[in-house]
Order: sequence, then C-alpha cells, then structure tokens
Amino acid sequence: MKRIEQHPALRRAAGVSPPRCHERFATSAASVRTVGRMENCSSVRRPAGARPLAWIRFGLVLAAWLGVLGAASSGQADFPYEQEPINYSKAPVNDPIARLQAALDAGTTTLEYEPHFGYLRAVLKHLNVPVSSQSLVYSKTSFQRSRIAPRTPRAVYFGDDAYVGFVQHGDVVELTAQDPRQGAIFYSLSQEKADRPRFVRHTDNCLVCHATSKTSDVPGHVVRSVYSDRAGQPIFSAGTYNTNHESPFAQRWGGWYVTGKHGKSLHLGNMLFSDKEPPDKTDVSPGANVTDLSDRIDTSRYLAPHSDLVGLMVLEHQTHMHNLLTRSAFDARSALWYNAALNKAFNEPADHKSESTARRLKNAGESLLRYLLFVDEPALADPIEGTSEFAAEFAARGPRDAKGRSLRDLDLKTRLFKYPCSYLIYSPSFRELPEEVREHFFRRLHEILTGRDPKPEFQRLAAEDRQAILEILRETLPDLPAYYAE
Repeated sequence: MKRIEQHPALRRAAGVSPPRCHERFATSAASVRTVGRMENCSSVRRPAGARPLAWIRFGLVLAAWLGVLGAASSGQADFPYEQEPINYSKAPVNDPIARLQAALDAGTTTLEYEPHFGYLRAVLKHLNVPVSSQSLVYSKTSFQRSRIAPRTPRAVYFGDDAYVGFVQHGDVVELTAQDPRQGAIFYSLSQEKADRPRFVRHTDNCLVCHATSKTSDVPGHVVRSVYSDRAGQPIFSAGTYNTNHESPFAQRWGGWYVTGKHGKSLHLGNMLFSDKEPPDKTDVSPGANVTDLSDRIDTSRYLAPHSDLVGLMVLEHQTHMHNLLTRSAFDARSALWYNAALNKAFNEPADHKSESTARRLKNAGESLLRYLLFVDEPALADPIEGTSEFAAEFAARGPRDAKGRSLRDLDLKTRLFKYPCSYLIYSPSFRELPEEVREHFFRRLHEILTGRDPKPEFQRLAAEDRQAILEILRETLPDLPAYYAE
C-alpha cells in the first residue's frame, strides 16, 4: 500500500507533492485504463498472487478520486463538498435554524410578527442573537441589492452560530446558521405574515458567492470591504478586500457604516467614492471616529441606531474562524473516508492510516492554530471604543474561571481580545471535529501554551498570555486531555 501512495496521481489527489518519477501517469484517463497503466508501472506493480478483486476495488476508489479532481475542474469550488463523504446539500443538518423550524412544526413555539420589521425581532430572540450586534452595510452585495443603498443599508446581526440579514421592505429575512458538521447553511424566511412561518434552505444561488476561495472553498461566510459609489454600487475596478482579524485596519469596512472611536487610524467605512477619481487615493478621514449616523440614515427604521466598531471586528474574526473550522472538518472527513476505502481494497486493518492520511489530518489541525491564537493579528495603533452595549453583552456570555477570566474578554487597547485564543474553541463546530484532528490540535496547542514550540510565530505570544489561556482552558473546557492538568 505504501508503494500505491507513492504514485504521483494518488499523491496529488491526497494533497501531497508527487515524486519525480512516473510522471507519465494521466489522471484524466478512464479509471479502467488508469488501473491498467498502474499495474504496468514499476512503482505500483501488482504483487504476485494479489487478488483481482482488490484491484477492482482499487479501481472504484481511484474512480472516486478522479471524480473529486473532475469536480474541482468543472466549476465547483476547490473542495468537492457535494460528494462523499460530505454530501453538503443532502445530508441532514442540526443547526439552530433547523431546530427552530422543528419547534415551529411541532407547535411548541411561535414567531411574533410586527409591522415594518416582520419576523426579525422574533427570529433574533429565538436564535439568541443580540440586537447590539447590528452592523449596517450599504454596498449592494446581497441578492436583495435593489433595496440596498446608502440611505437604506442592510442590517446584519450575529450570535455565536447564526447570522441574520434584514433589508427595509425586503421580501425575506436572510439567514445563515453554522451546522456542527456541514458548516454554513443558508436560509430565507418570507416577511409575509403566515400562520406557520417556514425557513427555506438554499443550496444553489447562495453558494455562488458563499463557496469560493473567499470562504476557504467551502460553504461559508464573507465579510467584504469594497469601494462603494453614491448609489451603493461597488467599484470593482478599484479592488475589494475579504476581511478578518488579520486584515490591516486601513482596508476594512468599505461599504459599511461604522460607529465608534479609534483614534488616528483610518478605515474605508462611512465613505462614498467616485469612479471618476482613484478611490484608493480619496481622503477617508471624514469617515473616521463617527459616533452618530442620524445625518446619514433614518435610524428609527432599524432596531438600533448603531453599527458598532467592536461588533464589526468580532464579526470579522468569527466568520473566518467558522470557515476554517468547516474546511478542517471537511478535509479530515474526506481523508478518513478515502483511507477507509483503501484499507478495504487492500485488506489493511481498519485502524491503519496511510502516510498521506496522517499528513492531511495533521494539516487540518495545524491550519486552525495560527488563526485561533491570533498570531497574525496586527496591533491596534490606538484604543478603540464602540457606541453600543455590544462589548459588555458579548463578554457576559463567556464561561469564566475562578479568577473571573474569560476568552470573551475584550482588550480593545492594543488588540481585539485580552486573551488571544478564540472563544469558538467552545463551539459545537469545534467539538464535532474528527477526533484525530482534535487530538493533534490539543497536543500542539499544549506545546505552544507551555512554551515548548520553537516556531517564532508562536513564541510571539507573551508568556503571561500563554499561561492565562492555559489556566482558563483548564477550568472552562470540559473535554481537555488529561495532560493539560499537569
């Protein structure tokens, strides 16, 4: 089986660099011809006495691999999430909106309707999404773009595992929920009053924008910064930015309203640009340190008068973290699925893991570490301050250790969080990661927090931060390995 793994086609499919020999193998060949070529290849020649049935099984496995490669080249996002073992559109989901719909169907709960806002306030309440999380985006970057403009921005609200979009006089409320296994699930809810409101899941149009390289090539979330003209139309010729907590302050929030104080740092929020002059050369200082939007929009038409700076920064962190969790889970489940198929084809023990599988599982866990620990977060030039109750309400949700510390505590002086470790380590998406990924992740996290990882990027974490995070996790994360207590 080791010789099979060394074949360039299989190594490429497994995400491993191919060896220098045997490059004549063509992955685009039909699977039967492919297997025939492989039998003639010295590096993977069939051992004497090998059963034909095993090679038939191998041909089926290889055909599946070729299907994966074909999907990637046929226009689907880089990861073949509609195939085994993910089956994104067909597999059952257990996200917060699916659970709410089940309660509505059972008659155990109802959604209250009100003029203008429709079901919005009721949905936020049932999904545990705070009104203080409201962020206002005026660029036409939603499928309800005809109703979005600088005077009528779309409101976005978010909790730990749900996102809600509201447009004035919109036909629907737009929703996304994070399923522990399937990632971002997209829904809409009609704003027409009904006896039995129903959330409708979408697996087609939404993924045009929400399953691309901007979302780590899996169904996910996007916070986008654009140069918006006076009508709210993005000036794409000027470029766009996909933002998260690693983004420079100066590239953030184009097309968004931003309320809060941030000193001398400048951003793209609260600004309208012209395509008749280079937008990136425009003075953006008029959009800085805005605390009142009443001269820009009718704030009474929204649940809150804010588009809080702190909430926006947390939103940027959370959306990308959700995407990375989904991608890591998909990569690991795919690696394990193909590994099981190969074990069956070659009569290997069920618990055998090939070298490429072990490598893919390791990479799936490693990709989370840098982002979870805010390794590449730029320092704040000045302290920041929001204009709503978001910061206090967000911090109050966190589990706390005996010293009263929480991973949800905000710093807002030199960085976003006081203790640089993402609170989404408590999330269902993290808990549902394959055990092999979690095992590697926890071992590496322990090495980093105890100062035994020599990599410079992790050594940048101050010793007192590493110790505080370790102590907080010991008391607040129930499923930590036993060696964390040492």
